[in-house]
Amino acid sequence: MLLLLQTDPTGMSTPLGKIVVAAMLLAVIVVLVRFLWQNRGK
Repeated sequence: MLLLLQTDPTGMSTPLGKIVVAAMLLAVIVVLVRFLWQNRGK
């Protein structure tokens, strides 16, 4: 997925590219929050 974005830098400006980037960032944030929440619970 990252390779696809790197090979097509102009794709970032498209609505689909923005949605993909936003979805990736959101997924990373969710994973970090869950990881920190689980560690906090212990």
